[in-house]
Amino acid sequence: MRVQNIARALLVLSTAAVWQAAAQTPTWDTSGNSMLKGSYYFRHVYYFLSSAGDGSLYDAASAYGNITFNGGVPGTYSMTLILVEAQSGQVQSGTVNGTYSIAASGYGFLSNPLFTGDYIYGLVNQQGIFAGGDTETSNGYNDMFVAAPVSTTPATAATFKGAYSLALLDLSSGSPLTTVNALLQMNPNGINSTGTVSVNAYLPEYGKIPQSLPAATYIFSNGAGVLTFPNSNSALLVGQYYLYISPDGNFVFGGSRYGYDMFVGVRTGTGAASLGGLYYQAGIDQDASQLNAGYALLDTYYGAIKAASGSVVGHQRQLELLANGGPFDYTYADSYSLNTNGTYSTAAMNYVVGGDGIRIGSGIGPLLGISVALPAPTFSGSGVFLDPTGIVNAASSAPFTARIAPGELLTLYGSNLASSLVIASAIPFPTTLGNVQVTVNGVAAPIYYVSAGQISAIVPYSVTGTIAQVQVNNNGTASNPVTMALGTTAPGVFTVPPGGLGYGAVLHQDGTLVTTKSPAQIGETVSVYLTGLGPVNPTIADGAAGPVDTLSKTTNTITADIDGVAATVTFSGLAPQLAGLYQVNVTIPTGLTAGDNYLGLSGPDAYNSEVLISIAAASTANSTGAGRSFRSVHKRRIR
Repeated sequence: MRVQNIARALLVLSTAAVWQAAAQTPTWDTSGNSMLKGSYYFRHVYYFLSSAGDGSLYDAASAYGNITFNGGVPGTYSMTLILVEAQSGQVQSGTVNGTYSIAASGYGFLSNPLFTGDYIYGLVNQQGIFAGGDTETSNGYNDMFVAAPVSTTPATAATFKGAYSLALLDLSSGSPLTTVNALLQMNPNGINSTGTVSVNAYLPEYGKIPQSLPAATYIFSNGAGVLTFPNSNSALLVGQYYLYISPDGNFVFGGSRYGYDMFVGVRTGTGAASLGGLYYQAGIDQDASQLNAGYALLDTYYGAIKAASGSVVGHQRQLELLANGGPFDYTYADSYSLNTNGTYSTAAMNYVVGGDGIRIGSGIGPLLGISVALPAPTFSGSGVFLDPTGIVNAASSAPFTARIAPGELLTLYGSNLASSLVIASAIPFPTTLGNVQVTVNGVAAPIYYVSAGQISAIVPYSVTGTIAQVQVNNNGTASNPVTMALGTTAPGVFTVPPGGLGYGAVLHQDGTLVTTKSPAQIGETVSVYLTGLGPVNPTIADGAAGPVDTLSKTTNTITADIDGVAATVTFSGLAPQLAGLYQVNVTIPTGLTAGDNYLGLSGPDAYNSEVLISIAAASTANSTGAGRSFRSVHKRRIR
């Protein structure tokens, strides 16, 4: 069903239809529903790809307005919105009621106001801001949704004052050739003027377009603002843009009144900028690097990043419809060197860290996009406490938003999880260790070790579905249950040293480690050690070692690439004589450059490109890109 059909029915949506959608909601932890409570402003953009296969849009829509959450269980909301839809040219207003479920971590979903049975997935941060999108849609669109609470003392013009950086992505033209990606700087005076607006923009058809725009005027009413840019034939921004602002004024978002764009922004210069800890993220990307070949690639995502000491481990639950056709998990590594003004850049994005530690990103053409990363809440508890954000892949350390998979070795973090450190002394791993048990959907999990703050356990092979509830029992006292998304695969490569960053645990066939001093050779087959590849055949008991005589192979197809060049997988299955460990044998392809290269591993629903592998010798690169993996080539640009 297209957006215009929903638009026509918007004003007659019934409460019965909303509750029909609620009845289909999967079981999910709702203990975090109070994180969304009261009045919020929101903006939601939708993009429908055309059948041309070139990345152009068939249709687009934007919805914006006010949403009120009840903060209870069950979670319900009432939304008053304006809907602008491209194909029909309609502008409508109306009220929609819906439901929502937020876990203790802030991870959850809202029923989609326009599509019954669809959900907006995302996360609530420590300031109560929600950001996400409908990556699991059955209606074939990409989208991004942002909502921020309205202060009990509504914002006024005086709230919007200081230095601001805004990242904007505008797909309103429908053609990737004329997508506008821009990073704006302005200095609103707290009265009615932004001052001169500096614009560093990129349009694929024209390249870089720097502009200096005359001051925009602004007014505030009921806690929301309207920016008005002077009309000009050459200016990239003209007319009215609705602006919503966080209660402390450090975060802004919005878009044009009648367009299908989105901007996110931060106030800068309010203190020393810092980037560290857990962040919740959402964004839109458009890869226009292949327009000469006739197409661009659009994706939207939500997820989390963990930043520390200049390094990032990140996860995105991503929807890319043109090449991949459906959602998948993407886990990656990144690095940063934060300037004193809160800025830094990677190959694909310029970032700005502003007040409250919120980070925004703007794409570096032809790799277009906007992103927002919001500091996560902090969590603690009494008794046996399992951190709701503390269940991660034991190899990759992928943030908790990544799906877990049967057979995956997990690390669980918390407090009072065990009375002392105990390590399993034999294989198969026991399901009770040091008087501690771990269950996943009620099934006892094999345990490798336990300690007061950390447990290592394996997801039982029998766990199926889309939701997993994990719980620890320490000597008869149960922890809080933690809800996780469950997938088919969750590849994570072990690293040396451990932690998910740096060089992968990759061995030559003689059993020695691949290093910078002993790099892999072109044509050589190496063994990669990882976890999270899902079920195997022949099956084994939970916690048992991989068999030696008849190897247990993965039932899921596993593929590999090295720096974007597809590599042949000759074996994927359980590592013989080891528990919780998988092995993938990969033949090093031609077309690589000597030195460090990223190693990528894919399952049917997840892709990991996080670790490095050293390659000995260069060969002539394939200038046409033939044999390259879409996921690896496309995902490298996110960094």
